[in-house]
Amino acid sequence: MEPWMSTTVPRWTPSPSPTRPLASVDKTEEKRDDDGGHRSNSWRSSSSSLRRHFPFNIIGGSVQDSDVPVSVLSAGKMEFEQDDDDGVCRKGVSLTWKDLWVTVSDGKGSQRPILEALDGCAQPGQVLAVMGRLGSNTRQTGDILINGHKQALAFGTSAYVTQDDTLMTTLTAREAVYYSAQLQLPDSMTKSEKLDRADTAIREMGLQRCVNTRIGGWNVKGLSGGQKRRVSICIEILTRPRLLFLDEPTSGLDSAASYHVMSRIIKLAQQDRRTVVASIHQPSGEVFELFHNLCLLSAGKLFFASSGFPCPSLQNPSDHYLRTINMDFEEDIEEGTGVMASTEEAINTLAESYRSSQTYQEVWQLIPKICKQEGGSTESKRSHASFFTQSLVLTKRSFVNMYRDLGYYWLRLAIYIALCLCVGTIFHDIGHSYGSIQARGSMLMFVAAFLTFMAIGGFPSFVEDMKIFERERLNGHYGVGAYVMGNTISSIPYLLIISLIPGAIAYYLVGLQRGIEHFIYFALVLFMCMMLVESLMMIIASIVPDFLMGIITGAGIQGVMMLNGGFFRLPNDLSKPFWRYPMYYIAFHKYANQGFYKNEFEGLTFPNSQVGGQGRITGEEVLKNFWQVEMCYSKWVDLAILIGMVVVYRVMFLGIIKLTEKVKPMLRSLKAPPPPRHSNQIVRTSSTSI
Repeated sequence: MEPWMSTTVPRWTPSPSPTRPLASVDKTEEKRDDDGGHRSNSWRSSSSSLRRHFPFNIIGGSVQDSDVPVSVLSAGKMEFEQDDDDGVCRKGVSLTWKDLWVTVSDGKGSQRPILEALDGCAQPGQVLAVMGRLGSNTRQTGDILINGHKQALAFGTSAYVTQDDTLMTTLTAREAVYYSAQLQLPDSMTKSEKLDRADTAIREMGLQRCVNTRIGGWNVKGLSGGQKRRVSICIEILTRPRLLFLDEPTSGLDSAASYHVMSRIIKLAQQDRRTVVASIHQPSGEVFELFHNLCLLSAGKLFFASSGFPCPSLQNPSDHYLRTINMDFEEDIEEGTGVMASTEEAINTLAESYRSSQTYQEVWQLIPKICKQEGGSTESKRSHASFFTQSLVLTKRSFVNMYRDLGYYWLRLAIYIALCLCVGTIFHDIGHSYGSIQARGSMLMFVAAFLTFMAIGGFPSFVEDMKIFERERLNGHYGVGAYVMGNTISSIPYLLIISLIPGAIAYYLVGLQRGIEHFIYFALVLFMCMMLVESLMMIIASIVPDFLMGIITGAGIQGVMMLNGGFFRLPNDLSKPFWRYPMYYIAFHKYANQGFYKNEFEGLTFPNSQVGGQGRITGEEVLKNFWQVEMCYSKWVDLAILIGMVVVYRVMFLGIIKLTEKVKPMLRSLKAPPPPRHSNQIVRTSSTSI
């Protein structure tokens, strides 16, 4: 079994490092090592043994000893800032893992080990950088301990910052943090206290100058990549978590932005004694100097310089480490002796050298001490904001987002107005002739089917909203019920506006039945149809989170409902085994069409142009014989059924989200085969994803 390794990292010597002030090293407490280098007293454990086992002699020159240890996963241990003589930090949250195995399926029914029997730890006040990632389809066994014990991480104790900055693009930086503070912080805090906490987080991440700038998206230029990343971190540190995980905090950023982001993270760890674990790939030299510990998540299993793989002069050490142990592109690597060795040979050399080192034994002394410490329990739950507060805040945030979203709100409203103008002018002054019976039915069917069909245009917004929801649910910001409630309430004003303004244009230009009660019913049915289609698209967004596939799926489902909604094919002509029962009664178009027809035709009379017919026919006769409408109940029952279907769709949306949260981890664990307890395979993980 291979624990963690620590070694000194070469630094560039021509100029002082810009990160030195960040470390806050008291010069009066510095010691001069035997080789003339400086080392702070904050690193007290076995510096002499480190020099003995990790001689980083640079090819073509020499460098100063570093106060930043490097950890090669499955290869050694980490040096930590120590509060006591036994090397264990007593405050905050300590994270340890023992006999950790991770495997991934190779797609052929067998498994490939990613990590093999690993032991390691991360302690408060320090940042552990992990270079390399694990896939989501992996399976893990072993013990992962919090303060030396198996315990659940309660809300507010830990936080996870995702690689992608999934933020509402229409909000400003201040609004994004403010809304999150009101969602996460308990009702025992006043609103002013929550906003003060948000302002503190904004200052800690250095965002004071851009608090009124929108996050920005495809249509509005907003924050830079580094600023967005700091907003994401701001949101997750509002509860002051003691354990912070960051996935690729410098991904997509230039070297300057990467440095500013990581420097803020280092300050947070040191000021509040947080335990920070961050995955990162090929950091710049300045960023590399910020880390307290570095874990190379790959096949590397030992010390580079002492095994014949020294870092060349003026080369970024992180680049050298990853190139040496990268199995994706097999190539010969030059050892210090000038001999060329393959990547696998280099890995085996590193592994054998490590197993015979003193550091291999040192890690076994540190981890048990951490596990025996009297660490505080994290299972005591911190209180959330109440369901009412969460629903109210989510409603406000969602409404602001919709109102500011050009495509979701204003463009759709303009298209609805344009379509209703087209309908109104084409069917203008429809009259009461016999031919108007067919014209009225066609116009009402278009409103019930095609106007509501346009609601699928909001699907991209639903997908983006689901991404934000998944990120916030990952850290327990609020409950699923509050999200569904807030989303539902916030959409009501917008859909009412669409139903009233464009609906009134079409209704009165066509000249449908006079009377305000008839128009109100028309607008209510149109509103409920809009709600139904949006609910349907939200269900699809929770299952098919892809723009193109989701829109195709939603259009297909609505197309089927239109076909058997009672217009293109009359109800009595539908084949009974499937299309009449049950599809006809499942399609909401049935109840929308029947409600519209009853609202329009009841009370009217039309001249009968049929040969041998009566002089005039009533609207009730038209409904029964022409449109084959069920006349055994009133139009208000059709409206009530539509309302009930909206409730059912929203409950289905809620259930699918909850089911997905529970079933996904179970399916993932079932797909991945159990890891072997004894294996001689080499760990190779340089290209999997977290």
